[in-house]
Amino acid sequence: MASNLDTLVTVFGGSGFLGRSVVRALCKRDYRVRVAVRRPELAGYLQPLGRVGQVHAVQTNLRYPASVEAALRDSHIVINLVGVLTEAGAQTFDAVQAKGAETVAKAAAAAGAQLVHVSAIGADAGSPSRYARAKAAGEAAVLAAVPSATIFRPSVMFGPEDQFTNRFAALARMSPVLPLIGGSTRMQPVYVGDVATAIADAADGKARTGATYELGGPEVLTMREIIQTILDITDRKRMRISLPFGLARFQAHFLQFAPGGFKLTPDQVTLLERDNVVSEAAKAAGLTLEGLGITPDSLEAIAPQYLWRFRAAGQFQRMSV
Repeated sequence: MASNLDTLVTVFGGSGFLGRSVVRALCKRDYRVRVAVRRPELAGYLQPLGRVGQVHAVQTNLRYPASVEAALRDSHIVINLVGVLTEAGAQTFDAVQAKGAETVAKAAAAAGAQLVHVSAIGADAGSPSRYARAKAAGEAAVLAAVPSATIFRPSVMFGPEDQFTNRFAALARMSPVLPLIGGSTRMQPVYVGDVATAIADAADGKARTGATYELGGPEVLTMREIIQTILDITDRKRMRISLPFGLARFQAHFLQFAPGGFKLTPDQVTLLERDNVVSEAAKAAGLTLEGLGITPDSLEAIAPQYLWRFRAAGQFQRMSV
């Protein structure tokens, strides 16, 4: 029986937040990993995740089918993690998450490779959010090209390099006031390492083919509760001001051009109007982390391991009780 060392896995978007965790999980299971990214010269930090020669980065752009076909040549398994939270130039939601997903799926079908596609909870062809509609279009294109594909829809992910908990912790360090958009919107934060484990399990053949999994953490929390958890972990006391969606959307028309953690787009505001949790249908069908035999880690269990640096005295600051 062939070992995983004989199996080549091509990971599109392997240098991103989720990507580095997926590459790490695959390397631990002895797969050979080809990382397909736009800037392979900037992905050198992935090399130490595996043994010498186990991880190799190649240049690919989903908008150019020839580069996608070249990237998955001789691949046994293809994993597509590519997605964008905000649009920039030619990197639009449709170009990356719909047409890009279709390009990868068609190339995987032509190569006869197993396909794992990562979408997002909230993907909906009828959503008012362009991000969510593009995710849904990508799912449809994937299943049309590869009916046996496994699709994962994670809720909002957290982890050491995330742009979620780190963003709010950084804002709390700089500002005495935190704007709260969608304070009652429910989310199910999921640890990036658990999502990576699920994807690696799919590579091992442990997930159902042609199925769509919804991945969430052990707790359903409102945005207000999530931000309070972050403040508790970083031992910060900050005033939180709730912003009506209309006002937030108006501000986002200007903040979409802001740098870093201050950036906010109208489409992101639209996303915050809907809950982002695992559906009852997915639970009933066993299409969850628990259905894969994975016990998800909570925000309170993981976030203190990396958010301590935002405390006034770093790791030596006593946490609030």
